[in-house]
Order: sequence, then structure tokens, then C-alpha cells
Amino acid sequence: MSAPAAADRGPDLSLGVTLAEFGGRPMLRGHVGEQAVLLARLGDEVVAVGADCTHYGGALDQGLIVGETVRCPLHHACFSLRTGQALAAPAFDAIACWRVEQVGDRYFVREAKTAEAATPCAHEQGGPERIVIVGGGAAGFAAAEMLRRRGFAGSVVMLSADADAPCDRPNLSKDYLAGQAPEEWIPLRPAEFYAEQRIDLRLGVNVERIDLAAREVIARGGERFAYDRLLLATGAEPIRLPIPGAEQPHVFTLRSLADSRALIARAATARSAVVLGSGFIGLEVAAALNARGVQVHVVSLDARPLERVLGAALGDLLQGLHEGHGERFHMQTSIARIDADRVILSNGTVLAADLVVLGIGVKPRVELAAAAGLAVDRGILVDARLQTAVAGVYAAGDVARWPGGPDGQSARVEHWVVAERQGQVAAANMLGADETYRDVPFFWSAHHELTVRYAGYAPEWDEVLIEGDLAAHDALLRYRKHGKTLAVAAIGRDRQVLEQAQALAVGV
Repeated sequence: MSAPAAADRGPDLSLGVTLAEFGGRPMLRGHVGEQAVLLARLGDEVVAVGADCTHYGGALDQGLIVGETVRCPLHHACFSLRTGQALAAPAFDAIACWRVEQVGDRYFVREAKTAEAATPCAHEQGGPERIVIVGGGAAGFAAAEMLRRRGFAGSVVMLSADADAPCDRPNLSKDYLAGQAPEEWIPLRPAEFYAEQRIDLRLGVNVERIDLAAREVIARGGERFAYDRLLLATGAEPIRLPIPGAEQPHVFTLRSLADSRALIARAATARSAVVLGSGFIGLEVAAALNARGVQVHVVSLDARPLERVLGAALGDLLQGLHEGHGERFHMQTSIARIDADRVILSNGTVLAADLVVLGIGVKPRVELAAAAGLAVDRGILVDARLQTAVAGVYAAGDVARWPGGPDGQSARVEHWVVAERQGQVAAANMLGADETYRDVPFFWSAHHELTVRYAGYAPEWDEVLIEGDLAAHDALLRYRKHGKTLAVAAIGRDRQVLEQAQALAVGV
């Protein structure tokens, strides 16, 4: 999201404003020189912070104040209005703060204030000196970053099987794959960050086993990493069906930056593609390849796209949107065979395809945990503090199953923001905090010019209530069971999703 145009900069806050200029709202966007500044009312006090989210530049004045925090309307990053600290992912960088002076009935924004460090964890007596993180994705990175931000001075080792440093995975199937985002946007942090923060990031390391009794992680090749606390953030891997021909070089899955690069290289010469799967990854890949001029066919066993997650009405809308951009759908069928330049569907249809993407979902990487003797049930079982039954061993992200579902049921959620925030909570708890992971799950999905935002967790529902006009791309959908809203999805109503996420958080 780009910065507001000059005409939308608001008042010059160095000249002072009155409360009347807030227009009854708790926030007022303005500027000091060339810097966008947000004034926020906290009771009788007025504070000033940076006006744009440090994640993707969302306008915070369009967001929501909760207590002494402000939430971004785009991806729900959370910042302290007192210190500017990024309290909850997906933002990691703080927003600036300024001193505000009241003179009469006017509030003047003065000089910038020195940023305050994050509040250190109250480290337990005899706390950890060595922390090992297995996994280099969202949860692993967020945990390592938070450990240092919270003042942990011991050893942090991150073992990642990927060849690339932790990256912005949601972008791999969206703007980056579509050719609309440069690669420098993709790493979550530059290489020097890990050196500066003394995070020992080991890339291309495959962990062979975990010795819980010896408190060691053993890599393939025999190298051992001793730990006092261990975080398993092994994530998930794409499902590959035993389809004849699926081993050919023009058949891809998408999970890593390397996968996305390979897809981009193939798309440069491809004329037609078949995407198996009509879930979020399948549809986002289809839209991205379409943007590169490739003719795309979407194949799915489902009756309509995303019906099991978003319902029939929104699924139909998304299919129509993709079809309007030239993509072709083949529903309630699958791939029987993949040849060098074509795909044969199970219903006999033959589709030209010099590029095939298998986007039918992922499965959690639980093998390490299971082999070590940890409890596993469609994920690694953890408590509300993300600790396994073995003291000092935690799990977070796509691989973790925690008691976060409706009515206390267990849940495993494959959302980017969930993984990052679980990593942050696990980091705090490894340092002796006693934090419960309670965030309302949130994700976003891009489909050409339309973005769907979803908050909550509704594995099943008995009714979907639609407010607004779906056809006009201005609607909020409520997924309800036994009269209770479990989740919402929306298009064109970013702030309302924030409000509904907060309502779900407090049990309304």
C-alpha cells in the first residue's frame, strides 16, 4: 500500500490542532515536515506516532485503537501508542514517536522521542542459556527476533532446511510470483541482521533426530546442537499425489523462495498451465501466472473454489472473478496423468500444459517430533502456552496443534500471522514468561484486484450471514454455529474485520 497523496496528508501538526479537528474520531492523520504522523486520543491524553504500518505501509488512522495499541487495517499488525513498539506480527519494526505539548486547547507535535526498547522478559532463575529453533519459517524467525528483543543474551541457533533465509512466504504466491514485487522485498531481514543479533542461522541443515534425554538436536552428518529450550517450528510441506508423470521437471509445488523462483523461470517460456487445487494457494498461483500472460486451467475435485472455507456465495464470486480474467475452471475432476506437454483429467478432458502446479494443500512436518516420542495428532500437541508435554520443548506455527478451537477443541491453523505470533509467544515463554496464546487467527488472500480478509476459526458452520453487497465487492460474511459467530470474512471492509476480530477476542 503506497503512502497517501499530498492532498491527503492532513494538517501540519507542528502548528497545532484542537480536539474538534478529530471530528469525533479517536485518531487524526497529519504530518510534521515530510513525515506522516498519527495523533491518537488516549482518554484525556493525546500521543503522536508514525502514521503508517512498518509491514506494508497500511494507514494506521484507518485501523483500530484497542487499549493503548493501534492495529493496522491491512494485516492486523499491532503497535504500542506509548512506545511505538511492534507488539504483534506481521510488523517487526517500531513506528516513530513524537512528544506532544498542549498549549491552551491546541496540541502541538514537537521533537521525535528516542525509541524505547521492548520490555525484557522476567527471566526465570537458572533460565536458559542455549535455545535451538528447528525451522526457518515464520514461527522460527519471529521467535528468534523476539528472543533478542526481549533481552535474551544466550545462544540462539536456528536450523533451516531451506537454502534461503527466512522470507515473506505469503508474497511467494502473490505479487512476487506475478512479477509485481522485487526480490529485495522478500527476505524478512537482510543477512547482516542475523550477525548483528547473534542469531546463528544455519541454512541447508536437515535435522535427523532429537534426543530429548540428552537435550540435543542431531543434524544429518552428525553435528549436535545442545539446548536448554527447544522450539519446533518445522512447518508443513506440500502434498504430492501419486499422479503418473508428477515427477517431471515442469511439475511444481510452491512452498519456498526457491520454488517460486523455479516457477517464475518456467513461466517465462510457458504458454499454458494447469493448477491442481482451488484453495488459496491454487487460486493465487493461477492469478499470478495469468498476470504473466500464461493461459491457466484450474482443476479441482470440489464443486466450487474455497467452499469449505468461505462458503458457496464467496466461492462463486471468486470463481467468477478469476474467469473474468480468462482462467478456466474444471471442477469435480482431477488429474489422471501428466505428459510432457499436456494433462489428462479423470473425466477424459485433455488440456495443453507445459507447466503444472500441484496446489492441493500441505501436511504438517511431524516426523521429527513423533520419532522423538512427543505426542502427535495431526500436528504436535502443545498446551495453551505452546509447550509440549516435555518441559522446555515448544512448538509453533503450521505444525502446532493447540487448544484454540471452538469450545476448547484443539486447532492447527496454517496462517502466516498465526505462525509469527505463536513464535513470539513461545519465545517469551521460553524465557520464563507465562503467556497464553490467545490471538484470533487472521489471514488475507489476494485474487486479482480483490483481497479477502478473514478473522476467526470456523472449521464448520451451520449458517453464513452476508451483510452488504458481494457483487459490489463490499460485504462481510459471518460464519455461525448454533447462533454464535466463529469467524468473519470480508471484501472492502478492512476496518470492520479488525472490529470483528476484537469482538471475537473478547468473546462477543
